Amino acid sequence: MENLIFSLNATIPVFLLMVLGYILKICKLVDAPFVKTLNSFNFKITLPVLLFRDIATSDFSAVWDTRYVLFCFLVTLFCIVIIWTGSALFYKNKACIGEFVQASYRSSAAVLGIAFIENIYGNSGMAPLMIIGTVPLYNIAAVLVLSFTKPGQAGLNKSTLLSSLKDIATNPIILGILLGMLVSVSGIEFPFIVTKTIGSVSSLATPLALIGLGAGFEGRKALKQLKPTVVCTVLKLVVQPLIFLPLAVYLGFTGEKLVAILIMLGAPTTVSCYIMAKNMGHEGTLTSSVVVATTFFSSVSITVWLFVMKSLGWV
Repeated sequence: MENLIFSLNATIPVFLLMVLGYILKICKLVDAPFVKTLNSFNFKITLPVLLFRDIATSDFSAVWDTRYVLFCFLVTLFCIVIIWTGSALFYKNKACIGEFVQASYRSSAAVLGIAFIENIYGNSGMAPLMIIGTVPLYNIAAVLVLSFTKPGQAGLNKSTLLSSLKDIATNPIILGILLGMLVSVSGIEFPFIVTKTIGSVSSLATPLALIGLGAGFEGRKALKQLKPTVVCTVLKLVVQPLIFLPLAVYLGFTGEKLVAILIMLGAPTTVSCYIMAKNMGHEGTLTSSVVVATTFFSSVSITVWLFVMKSLGWV
């Protein structure tokens, strides 16, 4: 019972904030333009400031783990290659392969990853290291997959790839992490007024991000392509964690590191998948269905995974 309460306390408050955002939209207290602005504000300001604060105020040289970052990178790369190969061999609807692959591997690592880890440990913990190992690869792989599988196009869209590389280099979250690392390593100390202001801004990150995610939830788009949606959802929430969590424990990753790996593998598909798929000439129906399905069912699956990990003494 203690382990179950721990798991519920870690997940339910996160999803309740998402539900609140959805209710606010239903009550017409927020609308689509507001949600778009809120998501942009979170992405460009609050989340980078939160990660900057947590890294800058810690001894990052002591926290850095090259082995852990490489594990996150290689596991993500393996999942992308295997899912892409398998879908190319067995998925008959070739026009949807790109959407299927992207929706199966790409997690909401920054928003939900930080939210869960903060809720458990009180800070972003190992999320920055996991983000460094996965988010750049997420974006590059998405461009490659969606370009090669775009309906009516054979080959890579070079302009889109260059644009994506530029976006990665100027990604506010990654820049926040790098600046935090620089401050931590250099030992710079800010005046109280500055640290207090940074703390106030960073405290907005998690609740606003979750409310924005819930307010952008589109239930009507769910389950329009039932069979591939189910397969994607099972791959995302069950199969990948089932395979790689035991491997992570075998390699010695437990506690905060293991929770970050769980988010990397088993968090819902990020809503940016839908935006990228649409902007690169794909229909987007399968992607939106998977985003909705994984977001809904992850409230159960992540709770179960945390319960199992806590019961086994892994966290």
